Amino acid sequence: MYEGIVQDLIDELGKLPGIGPKSAQRIAFHLLDADDASVRRLAEVLVTVKDTVRFCEICGNVSAEDICRICTDTRRTDEIICVVEESKDIVAIEKIREFKGRYHVLGGAIDPIGGVGPNDLRITQLMSRLGSGVTQEVILALDPNIEGEATSTYLSRLLSPLELTVTRLASGLPVGGDLDYADEMTLGRAFLGRRSV
Repeated sequence: MYEGIVQDLIDELGKLPGIGPKSAQRIAFHLLDADDASVRRLAEVLVTVKDTVRFCEICGNVSAEDICRICTDTRRTDEIICVVEESKDIVAIEKIREFKGRYHVLGGAIDPIGGVGPNDLRITQLMSRLGSGVTQEVILALDPNIEGEATSTYLSRLLSPLELTVTRLASGLPVGGDLDYADEMTLGRAFLGRRSV
């Protein structure tokens, strides 16, 4: 629709997750209107991120060092490992300030349609970590969708021979939600996960 490099910019921005054609166009024109210093700073930060950020050798979380700050934190326990799909999931859990164990980032979820199988995830690394015998519980904190369910089922079966507790995050109705707006899966989980009061 636009000429040359402007259209290239819009096309590249449109490849980012959650950015549709209209948003890509708005961002592109925002960048064109922005002062040179702001745009150069953004470009420098993008290049620096790609050059310096790596994945933790232990858990797979994003880190500026070989081992992330969570894995080096001596106040955390090795007895519990929380398995998540992506690093952004760690941020969500850390916000509640309740979990004091370690994490393990799989790098995605099993998705046969998308061509992602168990061998494409960091499952081998998880099994190596569990081989030390220190961990007593593995919490599966995966997304409540088809891929997350498939991954949780696979991991549950894989971990069942080990002498440790495998748990999943509770799921069900959100606080302030209405029953008539809940889908069948959410409502079903709420019934299965009910507890005495």
